Amino acid sequence: MADGWCTDTGESVYLTLPESSDAEELVVGWQEKFFSQYEVDLYQTESNCQTPLERQYHTEIMAMERSKRRQNQRIFTYTDFDRFSKWEEVTQSTPTFLAERMANVRHRRQERQSVVPKSRLITWEPSEEFIKNSHIINTPVQTMHIMGDLGPSGKLGLKENEYILCTIKADGNGVITIKPDFNNNRGAYRLETQGEKREVWRLYLENASSDIHAEEKEREQRMYRDLYTRHKDYLNSLVGQDFEMPPPGILRLIVNGEIVSAQGYEYDNLYVHFFLDLPNNWSSVPFHGLSGVTQTCRTSSEDVAFFSYPFSFETFFHKEDESDGSLPQWPVLYFKVLSLDFWQRYRTEGYGFLVIPSTPGYHRMTCRTWRPLQSGTVAELRRFFIGGAPELEDISYVRVPGTFKGKRLSRFGFRTQTTGSVTFTLNCIQHARAFIDASTLKKRRQTVLDQLGGHSQQGSVYNVLEAFQRARNRMQEARETLPRDLINTSAQLNSESSA
Repeated sequence: MADGWCTDTGESVYLTLPESSDAEELVVGWQEKFFSQYEVDLYQTESNCQTPLERQYHTEIMAMERSKRRQNQRIFTYTDFDRFSKWEEVTQSTPTFLAERMANVRHRRQERQSVVPKSRLITWEPSEEFIKNSHIINTPVQTMHIMGDLGPSGKLGLKENEYILCTIKADGNGVITIKPDFNNNRGAYRLETQGEKREVWRLYLENASSDIHAEEKEREQRMYRDLYTRHKDYLNSLVGQDFEMPPPGILRLIVNGEIVSAQGYEYDNLYVHFFLDLPNNWSSVPFHGLSGVTQTCRTSSEDVAFFSYPFSFETFFHKEDESDGSLPQWPVLYFKVLSLDFWQRYRTEGYGFLVIPSTPGYHRMTCRTWRPLQSGTVAELRRFFIGGAPELEDISYVRVPGTFKGKRLSRFGFRTQTTGSVTFTLNCIQHARAFIDASTLKKRRQTVLDQLGGHSQQGSVYNVLEAFQRARNRMQEARETLPRDLINTSAQLNSESSA
């Protein structure tokens, strides 16, 4: 079974080669109707024709039967006016079971509110701006199906033996879509019937059109370039030319993280409660949550609970008092791991913290945790049977309590027990206007906070380290230029003097 396009008329040519010696060749024009044996048997009876189109088919079939000039047997067509095209579109647009179940999840957005307007439910004359914002696509499309009756030679006209050979669609923009695609020297398409014999037919789709001329090809390429240029300009107009920049002297820190897993804990059904603590001179976006709770996860056979819980923070750093020489602190992520039993009682499994990295990029960290330990067998029995365990009133005690004002922190007498670990992945983005100035001046070795200005103490520390590194390099270069004998003699004198 082969087909292509007629080079003279631009019409599609289909050729069927059944197992018998007879062959069928048919030239099909766009939206030209050829009746199948099933339609001939159906529309011959006038009582079966209800619509004007069906009555027109009845007239054409009766005229064809009287003239006995039927051109086709196996190959026939369904045009855009037939009910088959409408059924095919409805069948393709019907959502699957999974799509129906996921519809509410996919369209759920917290910032949107379902408010029914009191007027103008239907916009009868939409403007171009309304169409662009509402993503309304109203491109007319005409569809045509080239069909084949693949039943046995003596049993043509059964609906279950009808198969689609080719579907051609043409829209108002002049785009023609052919499905399936041309073979292009590849293997043939296989059509397997569902009857008793389960025959296998091979389908070839070939483009028999003549090649376009060089001028037409150049004109087509120029049209594509203009189209791509206009589309690029349209996208640029949506994005804009101005890049959003924070005010001068402010560092914008965006953290897109994930709680990957937790492992090594005593009990099952784990969940993690976390929050981000902002030190002085740090702020966050108003009404932006800095805490969260993961789902409850059962551990696997390897005692690992995989959460894959994403979170996102956006913070800003601005040092108001430039005379303060203290080193700035970075935000700290405190977290607590808990377990839930069958009676919905929770136990504290461990505490931990994570300092947000000061360098941008991807970071994967595993944090060890511990929990307070109460001595005695009664405490462990209470923890096992009725739940509950000693907890920290202030979770910042995991690191340095926020209320601590002294110089030395002593935890003598406080007993803890090492538990498991939690794995995090962080993608840190740092955004500041000072980065542009630093790249212009080629300041490669300055840190982020140095580029923001005003941090003299940290800058002096780095200057001392750089000076020490330069002196060390010069000493090594001078040592390499000295003769080897002189170096050995000086080494022996140093050893004798030390002895």
